[in-house]
Amino acid sequence: MKKVTPYIFGILIIGLIAGIVFFKPIKFYTIKYTNRLFSENTVPVEKRKNETVEVFDWSLKEYGGDAVNFETFRGDVVLINFWATWCPPCIKEMPSLRDVYDSYGDRVRFLFVARDKEKNVTRFMDKKGYDLPVYFENGITPKLFYNPSLPTTFIIDREGKVVMAKSGEYNWNGADVRKLLDSLLSK
Repeated sequence: MKKVTPYIFGILIIGLIAGIVFFKPIKFYTIKYTNRLFSENTVPVEKRKNETVEVFDWSLKEYGGDAVNFETFRGDVVLINFWATWCPPCIKEMPSLRDVYDSYGDRVRFLFVARDKEKNVTRFMDKKGYDLPVYFENGITPKLFYNPSLPTTFIIDREGKVVMAKSGEYNWNGADVRKLLDSLLSK
């Protein structure tokens, strides 16, 4: 009986790995709970302002595309918005984010990181007619950015310093955000 147990354990591990690789819902939930386990950050989002990004090795998957590493955005002004289609405050602030993206999209790197299933995001984007740069977490999120609450948004300057950090709904098309982005782009 003791010889059978390691084989069963091995089969379960192989089955889990195959499920993660070939069955997207398992991969989605594996990433979700791995992030909760390894990326939990008890510092309130608003207090993360003035922290510097230490980890640029963060794997993301472009909506309908390939994997991309956060390293490619180093040196850019970046706005990261974590959201989901099932999150009412996320949906409510999305028009203001779209307006800012429409104004600055070629000068600021926007990462709309969806904590949702791709089919739900596709349905939402099609219904609303949004053409935004959406990404999905494809690995462990850096602790600086992780927050289980949605929406959560960070603005990062060219040196990798967090200059604005908000959790909850916000008017991203306001004069304060535009003034901040203009000042960051002029440097």
